[in-house]
Formats: sequence, C-alpha cells, structure tokens
Amino acid sequence: MSSEPVVQRESLSKVLSRRDILALAFGTMVGWGWVMLTAGWVTSAGVLGAIIAFIFGAVMCMLVGATYAELTPALPLAGGELVFSYRGLGYFWSWFTAWAICLAYIGVAAWEGIAISTAINYLIPFPQAIELWTINGSTVYLTWSMVGIIGAAIIMIINLIGIKQSAVFQTVGTAGLILSGIIFITGGAFLGSPSNVEPLFTGIADGVGPMAGILAVAMMAPSMFVGFDVIPQSAEEMKIPPRQIANVVYISILMGAAWYIIMILAASLSAPAEVRDSFSGSVPVAEIAAYALGSPVWGKIMILGALCGIVTSWNGFFIGASRVIFSMGRAKMIPAMFGKVHPKYQTPTASIILVGIICMVTPLMGRNALVWFVDTASFGTVVAYLMVAISFIMIRRNEPELNRPYSNKKPMLTGALAIASALFFITLYLPFGPSHLIWPYEWAFILFWIVLGVILAAAAKATVGPVSPAEREYLIFGEEYARKDILKGLLKKE
Repeated sequence: MSSEPVVQRESLSKVLSRRDILALAFGTMVGWGWVMLTAGWVTSAGVLGAIIAFIFGAVMCMLVGATYAELTPALPLAGGELVFSYRGLGYFWSWFTAWAICLAYIGVAAWEGIAISTAINYLIPFPQAIELWTINGSTVYLTWSMVGIIGAAIIMIINLIGIKQSAVFQTVGTAGLILSGIIFITGGAFLGSPSNVEPLFTGIADGVGPMAGILAVAMMAPSMFVGFDVIPQSAEEMKIPPRQIANVVYISILMGAAWYIIMILAASLSAPAEVRDSFSGSVPVAEIAAYALGSPVWGKIMILGALCGIVTSWNGFFIGASRVIFSMGRAKMIPAMFGKVHPKYQTPTASIILVGIICMVTPLMGRNALVWFVDTASFGTVVAYLMVAISFIMIRRNEPELNRPYSNKKPMLTGALAIASALFFITLYLPFGPSHLIWPYEWAFILFWIVLGVILAAAAKATVGPVSPAEREYLIFGEEYARKDILKGLLKKE
C-alpha cells in the first residue's frame, strides 16, 4: 500500500552546489552599491564611524539571519518567507510576507537597469538621445532605457534556460567582482597613505557628535545586506546536506560585512577626504581607483568589476523574486500558471517572464522615479524580516518536535532579538523616522503593490475555486514536510 496525493504539485530540480549558493548570496548582496556609495559612507560618518555602522548593521542582520539559518534547513522549500510564515502564522500573513519580499526583490532588480546604463556609459560614453518624457524631474531617453531593457531581457533568458546556467553565470560574475575588489584594495594598501583615513568620525569638529553620521550609514544596512535571504528561495534546488544551509547563511552575511568594511578602508587609504568628496557626482570608487593608481584605465577596470556586481545582483534578485512568485502560484495564492515548471528546463517560466517584463518596463521610468523602487524595497525587506522572526517563534512554540538539522541554542532570545532588530529598521522608514518614505509617491507605490497583489489573489480564487487547508498544506510543503494531521484525508491509498 502506498499513498499518493489527489492533487498534483510542481517541483524544482536539485542542482545547486555549496559554491553556487555562496556565489548567489554574496553576488546578490554586494552588487553595485559599494561602487557608488562607499565614499559617501566615509564622508557621512568618517572612516571608523562607517565601519562601526556596518558592524552594527551586520550584527542586526545576523540576528535575523539566525532565524533563517534554523528555518531554511528545517523547511528547505522554494518560497522561503512564504513557507516560514505560512507554517507559523497561516494563510493571510504568509501571503502578506511573500508579497512584501517580492516587492523588495523586484524593487532592487528594477534599479539595475539604470545602474547598468550608468556603468556602461562610464566605460563607453553614449549619447542621451531620443527624449521620451520626464518623470519626477528626470528626463527619460530611449538610448539609456534600451540598455536596461536589453540587459533585463538577457538575464531573463539565462534564468529561463535553467537554474544551473544561472548559477554558472552568477559564479563567473562574482569572480569578476572579487577581482576588482582585490585591485582596489591593493591600490589603497600600497599606494595610499594612512594620513588619508582622517577624519575617523564626522560631526565632532562642529559639535554635532559622531552618532548622527553612524546612524545615517547604519540605516542603509538592510538594503546593503539583502541577498542572504535569497538562499531560502532556492533551498528546494540545493543538493547539499540541510545543516550546511545554515552555515552558508552565516558565511554569506560575514562575507558581505567583510567586503563593505574592507572597501571603506581601501577608499579611505586611497585618497584624502577632499579628493574623495570631489567625486560625489560621478562613480566614486572608479574615480578613487584612477586617482590612487595614477591612470584612468584603473577606473574603467573598476567599472568592469561593478558591471559584474550589477549582473550578479540582478540575476540573484531575478532568482529570488521568481521563486517567491512561483511558490505563491504553486500554493494557489495567485493564478496557478505562475506555479508551473517548464517540462524541459525545469524553471518557473511564467514567474520569470513576469519579473522580466517588470524589469524591462522600469528603465522607462527614469533614474529619479526608480529611487521610489529602491526605498520601498528596503521597507519591504525589513517587513518580511519581522514576519519571519515572528514565525520563527511561533513554529518553535507550536512544533517543538519539528526536525531541525540546525538549531539555535537559545531560540526564544534569538527570535526576540530578531524582532527587535526588524522593528528598529522599520521605524526608520515610518513618517517620523530619519529615513522616512516619501509622501505620497513611495507610499502610493506600496499601496499600488498591495492592490496588485489583491487583484492576483482574487484572480486565483476565481479561477481555481476554494482550496482546502489540506490541499494548500500539500502544495506548499509537499508530503515530506507537511504536517500530517492537516494533510490527512488528501492522500488516497493505492
């Protein structure tokens, strides 16, 4: 006698190695931001102040990461946040959490279309031609938009033909990114001067104090460390022992923190403060490298590394967003077509195409409008972190017997600290916070995203009809990880 589910459940192929996963997490996390923002961090907080800010941010992300490290190997299924929050909090909050993290991934991915145009223009200047329109004070040119559109189409195609192909692409890009970082570090260490690191803190000379600068940099941490949370999205496609997944989560956060701290030191050593500040209107790290190494060629080499960071981040968020959408479609939270897998390539075709279409349209909105995407993405990230932390505590309380290949020694304290960390970051984005979202534009975008999600949820309900708790349990978790008391009755005997 064997049991077989009455309903059919799509699944993904297990092809990702430990190296693939580390490249996915690190490449997604580091991306392009360090090229544009490192010098600004030093200006805002001072060298030591910026380092303290990132240590603070890394610790807070590690607290959240600890919940992911336990939950992911226990429930290694596509969707990550959807899976955890459904298990801990039920349908509504699961839908809410999944849609929030989807906003985060797509928001950052949308920006990459503009980022790649900026990087390529630094290497090979091309005209801003064929004016289309102006949005939020930014004129949109067809030439710039087409670079982002073509780039998004290429990333989409790579993701369509297979997750292994995407992983190879990610590994190569990450290697190029790391090589550019080594060049930058070498220039700062051997050709720079220790006197350039002044000031260690900003705000002291004018009596403001260093804390303002440190907090200004620390509030960027959620967007700078986003990437480790892509790991659970691809958990279903990993071919490593479950316990190793927890190690990869921690290692990826530590690698990201080390990278940012080393880049801050390299930028500080490479050029004095007045020189660093003069590059604020261009591509700072490229300009600093050219200054330190004595040739504009080195600046262009840094841009090549930045291009690698753009495509690894882009590819990572493509994977993350498409897997969340796939898991929602498979669970029939949105139309079921998004939960289908291509019979040949074993990729969630409709989900990837949806992400691709969004990423190809957004470059037409211009640089200034896309800032709204980035800001709301950061907010969506910390909201999802909060829900995962709460789910972590609820699962610990409700399912103490759940098989946990990795287990936190003090789970309730871990969960409480993760909740506190997420709430701290959320307050930064609220109307009274120092990094509050812009009214009405960014809040309107969040409202639009919620309305779109509701429309898709309604469409799913209209097309597939009611879904029983047992069926939903099976669709989300499969037979292996489903709660047997809920699944009872869905399985038939043969």
